[in-house]
Amino acid sequence: MANVRYNPNAKQNGKVIYNEGIVNGITSLAVKEVEGVELVSGKKGIRLYFEKDGVYADISVVVKYGYNIPELAFRIQQTIKQTVESMTVYKIARVNVHIQGVEFPEISAVLPPAMEAKTEENA
Repeated sequence: MANVRYNPNAKQNGKVIYNEGIVNGITSLAVKEVEGVELVSGKKGIRLYFEKDGVYADISVVVKYGYNIPELAFRIQQTIKQTVESMTVYKIARVNVHIQGVEFPEISAVLPPAMEAKTEENA
């Protein structure tokens, strides 16, 4: 088996082009790493714009109840920036995080067992 090493200083004979879908997939994986958020499904979840000065990303998420929203937004921005820049040649110019809603737990998951019994008796 041959041993091939990557040398960034060596002269390259070609270039690597990343499809927008690849960068979209990497961004999606980065958001999934952040605990307490879920991407909005469909094309509204991630929008990428490739400009000369870098990639602009609009990320739409739903936050789970109990998490600090500004902290989550910052973690999403940092995770996307680190992941995309380490896996591709693109630089992230800006990550805009759009909070589309808050996901609340079911009532039975919040109530103590004694209160659950009372609500079932009243029904």
